[in-house]
Amino acid sequence: MDWEVQQNPERLVKTFSFPNFREALAFAGRVGELAEAEGHHPRLTVEWGRVTVEWWTHSAGGITEKDREMARRTDLLG
Repeated sequence: MDWEVQQNPERLVKTFSFPNFREALAFAGRVGELAEAEGHHPRLTVEWGRVTVEWWTHSAGGITEKDREMARRTDLLG
């Protein structure tokens, strides 16, 4: 898994690249559907040709096993 660990709060971060905004937005939608199904929601930043996804658990103050699992599942959507 090639996710970066960033701090304040500790979180898993990865940027996915796409050829245009439409495909980036569609990917963000797929991540959103996954998040809703699991009741666990990331920070999503959608820009032209890329989406940055950040997973962490607010109540734990950082990364949990659930975040790692959601990151793995996010990779499958890309």
